[in-house]
Amino acid sequence: MPVVANSIKFGTDGWRGVIGDEFTFERLALVAPVAAKVLYDTYFSTVGSRTIIVGYDRRFMAEDFARAVADTVTAVGFDVLLSETYAPTPAYSWAAKQLNALGALVITASHNPGAYLGLKVKGCFGGSVPPEVTKEIEAQLSVGVTLAATPGKQEKFDPWPSYTEALEGKVDITKIREAIASGELTLFADVMHGAAAGGLAKLLGNQVKEINSERDPLFGGGAPEPLPKYLSKLFEVIKAHRKTDKSGLTVGLVFDGDCDRIAAVDGEANFLSSQVLIPILIDHLTLRRGFSGEIVKTVSGSDLMPLVAALHNLSVFETAVGYKYIADRMLVAKVLLGGEESGGIGYGSHIPERDALLSALYVLEAIVESGLDLGEYYRYLQKQTGFISAYDRIDLPLASMEVRSRLLQQLQTQPLTEIAGLAVIDCQTIDGYKYRLADKSWLMIRFSGTEPVLRLYCEAPTIEQVHQTLAWAKHWAE
Repeated sequence: MPVVANSIKFGTDGWRGVIGDEFTFERLALVAPVAAKVLYDTYFSTVGSRTIIVGYDRRFMAEDFARAVADTVTAVGFDVLLSETYAPTPAYSWAAKQLNALGALVITASHNPGAYLGLKVKGCFGGSVPPEVTKEIEAQLSVGVTLAATPGKQEKFDPWPSYTEALEGKVDITKIREAIASGELTLFADVMHGAAAGGLAKLLGNQVKEINSERDPLFGGGAPEPLPKYLSKLFEVIKAHRKTDKSGLTVGLVFDGDCDRIAAVDGEANFLSSQVLIPILIDHLTLRRGFSGEIVKTVSGSDLMPLVAALHNLSVFETAVGYKYIADRMLVAKVLLGGEESGGIGYGSHIPERDALLSALYVLEAIVESGLDLGEYYRYLQKQTGFISAYDRIDLPLASMEVRSRLLQQLQTQPLTEIAGLAVIDCQTIDGYKYRLADKSWLMIRFSGTEPVLRLYCEAPTIEQVHQTLAWAKHWAE
């Protein structure tokens, strides 16, 4: 079957598909050279280089697909630095900037289930390319790229040493290592069979207690996404540890498949999403590191974020969902931190890219320097701001794209005035529909752009109310 160029679409961060169906060697051989050419057209005037970084995660045949990318890109005249091992996606973004490359092409499907693979495109500045670049890649797929008279050069490189050295310099790494070595802090890391494997050990030593570290392309039958439903093993080991050792601080850190998203579990085995971690990081980086700058959050981020920002006189900028919008802002403004509710957090002192290992180090530094368990730190911030809330999200599969269109039309033509018995007092449409309700809770209804899926987000004073509101929204949709 011939490759259909117009069926290859880039989503919020890259092009993804089921291996052997949408994602094939044939399709990748079409996309990769075009992506390299568009990177050249966009960034050559900035870097004066013809080098492309090619990397990969630990998914099924990821290294084989990366080799195919390297071969097709060199065939059209570009020089390639091909990773000799798996690494986090942000390590390749860092390499693109540090090595003055045009950008990076990374074989990964991030947090998707094991049947998927994909391609992320990173720019010379060390972050995801903006939407206009991926649109240009899509536009040029029907034209393709001709083979070069002289192929480019291809070399192998190890992305880890430069990357970990950069991260070490951003925290008091000695203090964190000493806390772990002395037993003051016990650290568990659930790498979810992904590219974070071995990362914290390289940074902090072998006393890091890593779980799910073996390569498993099926991800234990789940998905490498930092959500409670996939973390039963981490909950169990933390509970078992606390039964036998109640001294010191305990934390579990969770990384998605390509190590650009993070979540945590506190010493009482409570799950903490980035809705909790971002306020903690804002407080820590401002108070103890003296950082300043704008806080960038997506529209689905917790209301606690701007409240903690206000404690430190920091301004807040809100974007649509998708880290690329945060990265765009980081390129034009002085940003302290940019984060999204799904776990991606990046820093103005680093690169405009979400980086879970750097976030992990900052979280650990916050624990060690405050002496607080993460759960205690969160409750302290709630008390400081007078804001107590709970949050949850569900992704609801729809019967078809036609159902999606019908619901969208209904929201546009029959605006909601009441939700779960509460009056709607405001509706934001930055991305989807975010309804603020009379008790200061909110419900956000947002559609996937590429599949029949409805995403429902809610923050409310109690978890019971969150679940009631989400149940109402699910019933409305069905």
